[in-house]
Amino acid sequence: MKIIHFVLASGLSLMAAQAYAQSTDYPNRPVRLVIGFAPGGAADTVARSMSEAFGKSLGQTVVVENKPGAGSSIAADYVVKAAPDGYTVLIASPSSISINPALNPKLSYTAKDLKAVTKITTSPLVLAVSTKTNIKSVADLIKEAKAKPGVLNYATSGNGSAPHLGAALFTLLTGTTMTHIPYRGGAPAIQSVMAGDTDLSFGTAPSVLAQVDSGKLRAIAVSTSEKSVLVPDLPGMREAGLPDYNLEFWYGIFVPLNTPDTVVKKIYDAAIFAMQQPNVKAVLAREGTEPSLSKSPEGFNKFLAQDEKFWVKLAKDANIVVN
Repeated sequence: MKIIHFVLASGLSLMAAQAYAQSTDYPNRPVRLVIGFAPGGAADTVARSMSEAFGKSLGQTVVVENKPGAGSSIAADYVVKAAPDGYTVLIASPSSISINPALNPKLSYTAKDLKAVTKITTSPLVLAVSTKTNIKSVADLIKEAKAKPGVLNYATSGNGSAPHLGAALFTLLTGTTMTHIPYRGGAPAIQSVMAGDTDLSFGTAPSVLAQVDSGKLRAIAVSTSEKSVLVPDLPGMREAGLPDYNLEFWYGIFVPLNTPDTVVKKIYDAAIFAMQQPNVKAVLAREGTEPSLSKSPEGFNKFLAQDEKFWVKLAKDANIVVN
């Protein structure tokens, strides 16, 4: 019996030693940065703008992988099931971290299956309409939506996504009804508005602003109560006539739950380094977003605990079903 105990203890000690060696040697091969939306959207823009500096800090190549679908839950589930070794890293928004797990009991993961590293960006959503409509202000949108209940439709990057929640909050506060058209990412959603297939979107700034500047979309407000310095030419919702409307959007970095703390610290430090680089800040500023960094992984966890309450309450108040 003692021999069995000795063998077992030796085996566990060997596994612990191997895990420690792997974590201290991290990283010794390329790192995958996984995002849950199609190329061209906000998450893709954030990931690709930071990937070079992120990799420079880690001393390894960083490969961005797009795994769109199910409101970004496919990507989150993929990372949850990945080896907890720091080589598969998720950039996620409230949709895959808070909203989808809370509203969809069929998901194979919850937020507790991921380890939070840091928030990296924050920005307002941009309310943009098709140039084929006559809507030129929030007041125009409310008037038309009330005159034609359910006729106007809005495009989003998927069920439970921030653009979906942004539109849901709008309909709740204005007493209007619009039809939701979900897509597999921000880029195809915005393309549908440009084509006139849908009427409007509460799009992420990186998905929208270039199209606004080129005249392919008409932006009428930002989703924050007050004007945003990131998009100074647009009114905030208070100025636009909806003082109770306020919604801000973020992206953060997550890894599989059992990732060693020493590896998490290296990923955290690399993310902080990347987001502080002037060229990264410049790219993000042009896209209407900015770095927003947590003081520590523990600080990000505290933020998430409070932030989840807002998103889940809004989703439930709007009767949003995620499946």
